[in-house]
Amino acid sequence: MKKICLTVIGLYLLLLSAFSQAVPKDFVKETVKEETAEYVDKPLHLDETNIVSSYYHQDGNHSAVTGGIGTEKVTDLSNGIDLKFTGADVHGHKYTLTTGLGIDHHTAASSAYVNKTGASQTGGTRVYPSVNFAVENKNGNSFGFGAYYSGEYNYHSFALDAEYSHKIGKGGELSTKASAYFDKVKLIYPSELIPATTGITSQAVSSASGTTSYSGVEGRKPSIPSSPRYTFTGSVSYTQIINKNMQAALLMDVVKQNGYLSLPFHRVYFSDGTVHEENLPAQRYKLPIGFRLNYFLGDKIILRSYYRYFTDDWGIKAHTASLEVPVKVTPFFSVSPFYRFYTQTAATYFAPYQTHTATDAYYTSNYAYSAFNSAYYGVGVHIAPPGGLWKSALSSLEIRYGHYTQTTDLNSNIISLNFQFKR
Repeated sequence: MKKICLTVIGLYLLLLSAFSQAVPKDFVKETVKEETAEYVDKPLHLDETNIVSSYYHQDGNHSAVTGGIGTEKVTDLSNGIDLKFTGADVHGHKYTLTTGLGIDHHTAASSAYVNKTGASQTGGTRVYPSVNFAVENKNGNSFGFGAYYSGEYNYHSFALDAEYSHKIGKGGELSTKASAYFDKVKLIYPSELIPATTGITSQAVSSASGTTSYSGVEGRKPSIPSSPRYTFTGSVSYTQIINKNMQAALLMDVVKQNGYLSLPFHRVYFSDGTVHEENLPAQRYKLPIGFRLNYFLGDKIILRSYYRYFTDDWGIKAHTASLEVPVKVTPFFSVSPFYRFYTQTAATYFAPYQTHTATDAYYTSNYAYSAFNSAYYGVGVHIAPPGGLWKSALSSLEIRYGHYTQTTDLNSNIISLNFQFKR
């Protein structure tokens, strides 16, 4: 963990020193000449760097690993860096290449009980690189595509997407996007439910961090099988500038999932006292529809409102409403309080601890599928002085804190830092 933190700090100091060098006068003159030309060929160059670090802590008492009861304590330390390269050609095309790398390290107290004795590890690390490329023409229309990977011990995900946006009339823009996720879920079962076909007689593993000890046939180390999961998403959004003070957007997604949609290390206790692994349908459709409205109250206050309706074929219906109010205290310093309310109905297949019966075809005691209300609120502080912080390439700094509460007794806190460097 210390190595991860020191790596991010080292990158920050390296970028700060590199970007803080004085700009030659000749370079300034050439830049002015380029900007006065109609279109200039500019090779891709590093234009912006973002370094983000966050700390998350959660507590609750409805762990899915232990069948809907037990600790939900989780801590997560996340660090990420994004590099944005921009360029242009003589035809008026603008090019953007964005690369990113993130590393999360988390500990989950309930993961110890993947092994019934509590002998499993509780920590795990996730690594997720990404790359995006986009082209915008002189009319403002753009096309882009991206590739993403996320990997930890029990879960590997590879994704591709493509998007296109088109300017419409005066102040309108239509955007479309298609995404595909190809995932593999490692079939890590609770120790008392390991199938005999795996050749594993005992297993002390967590949901993320790997094997501490297990034995197999004739002492050989058996491999743990995995199962595929696929997610396909089609998105469309329309944004319209209504007047100088108001902007609105309509957003809709259509999502299809198929494959292994359960998690094998989630226990479900039936009313007769027997224990089973979570079992959910192999297909799911989701339909979120959202509306966003931003209103500028003069030069210092912005109202950013959002509403979303969600429904799926598992029986969940949900509503989200949020409001963020950035207030510009000075031209270079702003404070943004925010609040989000969420409510959902329970999935058809959810029931609490020792409630499901043998007649149920599908079953889960994961409270993410239960009926609940939640609230998320906090404040962000953004600093962006002219010339950068401390007269360096650090163009802006944002600090954000949020507190989350859920009516299932789950609560959490998150604080994040975002350092942005501009050339």
